[in-house]
Amino acid sequence: MAKSMNLNAAAGLKGMLKDGFKTYDGLYGAVFRNIEAAKAIAGMVRTSLGPNGMNKLVVNHLEKIIVTSDCASILNELEVQHPAAKLLVLAAQMQDNEFGDQTNFVVSFAGELLKLAEELLKNGLHTAEVVTGYQRAYQKTMEILPTLVVRSIDNIRDAEELKTGIRSVLATKQFGYEDILSDLVVQATLTTLSPTAKVPKLNIDSVRIAKLKGGSLDQSNVIKGMVILRDAEGLIKRAENAKVAVFGCGIEAAATEAKGTVLLKSAEELLNYNKSEERKMEEVIESIAATGVKVVIANGSISEMAQHFLDKFEIMVVKIQSKFDLRRICGAVRATAAVRLGPPTPEEIGECSLVEVREIGGRKVTVFNQVLDEDTTVATIAVRASTENVLNDVERALDDGIHSVKTLFHDGRLLAGAGAVELELARQLKAYAEEDKGLDQYAIRKFAEAFEVVPRTLAENSGADATSTIHALNTAHLAEGGKNIGFNVEDSVPFDAAAAHVYDLYATKFNALRLAVDAAITVLKVDQIVMAKPAGGPKPRSGAQDPDM
Repeated sequence: MAKSMNLNAAAGLKGMLKDGFKTYDGLYGAVFRNIEAAKAIAGMVRTSLGPNGMNKLVVNHLEKIIVTSDCASILNELEVQHPAAKLLVLAAQMQDNEFGDQTNFVVSFAGELLKLAEELLKNGLHTAEVVTGYQRAYQKTMEILPTLVVRSIDNIRDAEELKTGIRSVLATKQFGYEDILSDLVVQATLTTLSPTAKVPKLNIDSVRIAKLKGGSLDQSNVIKGMVILRDAEGLIKRAENAKVAVFGCGIEAAATEAKGTVLLKSAEELLNYNKSEERKMEEVIESIAATGVKVVIANGSISEMAQHFLDKFEIMVVKIQSKFDLRRICGAVRATAAVRLGPPTPEEIGECSLVEVREIGGRKVTVFNQVLDEDTTVATIAVRASTENVLNDVERALDDGIHSVKTLFHDGRLLAGAGAVELELARQLKAYAEEDKGLDQYAIRKFAEAFEVVPRTLAENSGADATSTIHALNTAHLAEGGKNIGFNVEDSVPFDAAAAHVYDLYATKFNALRLAVDAAITVLKVDQIVMAKPAGGPKPRSGAQDPDM
């Protein structure tokens, strides 16, 4: 303790911290380093923005190949080390967890804000002046944004309105298949809703996705219930209008905790011993069959003896190993899982319109299908595609669509998409900057310019000339009634996004702006980086050779 209290004042920070630490400070030491890292991560994912965004091929540390244009998936697989870049990654992850969409916008917009802040800092503005200007511009943006709402979805049980709201979200992930995917998402989400609740709530976990390799995407369908990706046990493969019993244990003879020894003196005693065990198991299965149960679901192993008697009484058996899937199957058939083997009570028994084994793409799966929506709280989207990579990418798109439906349940407001809302915000913020007489006006103007990253990137990714496109879009927004003009990625011309039903969700955009601005300001406010010595020994240099060789 006495040694640690001895501070060598002449050594400065080096005399206070342990050996092996690193420190960077000042504009060029810390601020510009952080900005460069943020610009690098934003530049990486920006080319994946929009329907024409390019895919990234990522090989992770487990040598798994991921091919996707989904920003959140790309960033999750990258092992980002730089702390400033990690802030942008965390912001994108938070956006993905809460809303599923606009993750690329968070990173791209934050990166553009930092890039333009770098120009201001090099021109002599102080970091505090840039931060203050950005904060004022953000507050003004939050005032303008509600005025740009072009449509609101009031009846959340209307399938066509929901499809209109999420179609653009799915188009950015799987361009050309947005109509098929939006139909699947809306059909599945509406199935899980309570038919009596005035304000229904969507549980994301109630919408399952079963990936079945083979076929094409248009062969995908929604099943009102569950799909178990395995064959049923035994001989019975189909049951209609069946009562279902769910057991949270295996179907086998219970083993005692204490060790016991059975002394058998003759062959007759051995036969009697086996027969008594068989008789007991038959009584249990017979008592289950007596309740009218035609389908049994077990969460453990099924003994050969039990399987024999289940086949004898024509009871279909499905084995589920996951506790989570067991809970979902209980919701699908409205049953309660019993923890002991025996005849279930009427309250514990569920019902299912059809339980059958189907062969899809060479794989046998067990389908629990209900006829009526109110009979189940779970829906499954059975996705068909040619390869594993396509299946995974479609799954990510469907997941974003389901999150978007949940967002519309809370806030049904929609903004004009295709970069229209960003261009209008930029126009109004530039006018706001002109009214300001202080140094904040420069930061506000740069904040407005940062919004142009969206239409500019959409144009670049579509192969159009970005400069002429931005000029044409800005000219259109200056005209009367031009606030909904965006960029048409198919024809590479300006068009009315609201009239073409290309929308952004208000709540998603609101949260994305908040996270992007928070991340950018946090990075700007860092003026010193202090890194402790990493734990563990020195890492071997790649390609290092033995000096004696």
